[in-house]
Amino acid sequence: MVPTGAYGTWPSPIDAALAASHDGRPEYLGMVGDEVWWTAPRPTEGGRRALMRRRVDGGEESVLPAPWNVRSRVIEYGGQPWAGALRAEGGPLIVFVHFPDQRLYVYEPDTPEAEPRPLTPVSALGGGLRWVDPQLRLDRGEVWCVLEEFTGAAPTDVRRVIAAVPLDGSAVEDRAAVRELSDDRHRFVTGPRLSPDGRHAAWIAWDHPQMPWDGTVVMLGEVTESGPFGGVRPVVGETDESVAQVDWAPDGSLLFVSDLGNWWELQRIRLEGLVPGVVSRTSLCPGRGEEFGGPLWKIGLKWFHPLENGLIAVIHGKGATALGILDPETGELVDAAGPWTEWSSTLAVHGDRAIGVAASPRSAYEVVELDTRTGRTRVIGSAHDDPVDPVYYPEPQIRTFVGPDNREIHAHIYPPHSPDRIAPDDELPPFVVWAHGGPTGHAPLVLDLEIAYFTSRGIGVAEVNYGGSTGYGREYRNRLREQWGVVDVEDCAAVAETLAAEGTADPARLAIRGGSAGGWTTAASLTSTDVYACGTIIYPILDLTSWATDGTHDFESQYLESLIGPIAEVPGRYRERSPLTHVDRITTPFLLLQGLDDVICPPVQCERFLAQMAGRGVPHAFIAFEGEGHGFRRADTMVRALESELSLYAQTFGIIRRDVPPLELKK
Repeated sequence: MVPTGAYGTWPSPIDAALAASHDGRPEYLGMVGDEVWWTAPRPTEGGRRALMRRRVDGGEESVLPAPWNVRSRVIEYGGQPWAGALRAEGGPLIVFVHFPDQRLYVYEPDTPEAEPRPLTPVSALGGGLRWVDPQLRLDRGEVWCVLEEFTGAAPTDVRRVIAAVPLDGSAVEDRAAVRELSDDRHRFVTGPRLSPDGRHAAWIAWDHPQMPWDGTVVMLGEVTESGPFGGVRPVVGETDESVAQVDWAPDGSLLFVSDLGNWWELQRIRLEGLVPGVVSRTSLCPGRGEEFGGPLWKIGLKWFHPLENGLIAVIHGKGATALGILDPETGELVDAAGPWTEWSSTLAVHGDRAIGVAASPRSAYEVVELDTRTGRTRVIGSAHDDPVDPVYYPEPQIRTFVGPDNREIHAHIYPPHSPDRIAPDDELPPFVVWAHGGPTGHAPLVLDLEIAYFTSRGIGVAEVNYGGSTGYGREYRNRLREQWGVVDVEDCAAVAETLAAEGTADPARLAIRGGSAGGWTTAASLTSTDVYACGTIIYPILDLTSWATDGTHDFESQYLESLIGPIAEVPGRYRERSPLTHVDRITTPFLLLQGLDDVICPPVQCERFLAQMAGRGVPHAFIAFEGEGHGFRRADTMVRALESELSLYAQTFGIIRRDVPPLELKK
């Protein structure tokens, strides 16, 4: 007989160390000859990103030992950090970005005694020289990529161009050896995609105050022998049309994902007979009411990839719920079979194979191969291996709630679950609302051991895809325009209050937590509602005015122009919405977690927030982590953060737990 235990007191084999060691996912797939390569997280190795390969014989191995860290810092969120190809004489050659110095390196891993050698110099000016989205051009002895170059000390003193770096290392001593292929007319660019005949390059560009999910343009240029691209012109896109990805079909037509009709849809134009200013576009899979793309938070993300036979591998759904093979001529779309409910925005193809990264509520992200001839799928890398008995995993519920003005709110509900305990009949469980980051982001329906850490102990989790989230069309995203701190707060509260009203959650034991933009929503919720008994605020935005005036990195420096409104026109709104302005309204305990190396949400905002909390008599704790930036990556950091969060809930909800260090709450 299963014993009875109060919610929140249940024992669990999923401890913080286990959850931390399984944090992160494979990213940035690519082919090197017949081999699939990707990057993978290493939380227990200082949070570095390893470069992995799956050999033809099926063996999986790391290409670079510690401390090599394959990760770019372009626009701070980075993007595709490596590229590889087979040399004419045989054996792979790769180029990659090393995180600590952001230099490009070249490496021949199968060459005896070979070591990575730098291709680019170090710049002491501002944030230096950074690189992302490389494309190897062995025929020219170059690698083409995006160059981000700081021109001054301020975070917005920066220019970005497409550049060609020689593979002979000559640019290490002579910056002039880097050949710039585009000018800096646009503030942001992606890496170039070369047409099948090698005559044209296409890329995506945009400018402030647009974010890439607001408005981008596809640029087209002619490849020249030794100079920059010629005849550069915009082809599709506008300030109110987001093109998330561009690439070429084998027949030379240009493929791109556009949200012109509300949903990100895959479209095509043909270059022959193209008249400037007149574009005839064809939607390849229209009218499905789902996304074939997503927000371009990183440079080089992929939601589609053409195959040699003319078919197209696509990631699609309300969210990114399926990998399918699309026939662009008939519009027929056949999805891969399997248990996966979420596919990352990365794809590779080789012959008749399509390779992606997928997860489900019962499995973490793994590298999956689809044979398009047979329809069969198999896991070929980073295979999920249950670290505990799966009976401890939560069973998610996909739900749609009703918020203010009868608007729909999408959420994933994870009730408490354990095979070892049942709760008393007269007790309702505590619940924590999780607000995702972005805010132009999405909470995926996948196995997350951090969620299981709480649910297996008897604390429920509600992940809310509040208005502004991706996966539900542009109209849903636009709900947050000038409404940040209103719609997100209201939607999270509506979910929490509905769970309480229907008897799913204890109304006296509701909490909220989130990181980055989710940290903002958490702080804003604590200062503007009385729904929650406590909250966990993780690397947040707390003061809109300072964040909008050189208080963050360049990429998001004008993000608030759409989320809040033009600061020159509505400065009072920036003050009124900021949690820092309303510290006096906080009456519930909270935990504040911050990385000291965070340049996106700098620690100074936390310091000012805490200074105003001093002496107010509200229990709270602040933990700062050296060596951590925006997003915790080290196992020891994540362990302390999770255990501290659990201790906050235990103290606030009156739960006795002796398996985590007590969090000291100051007043």
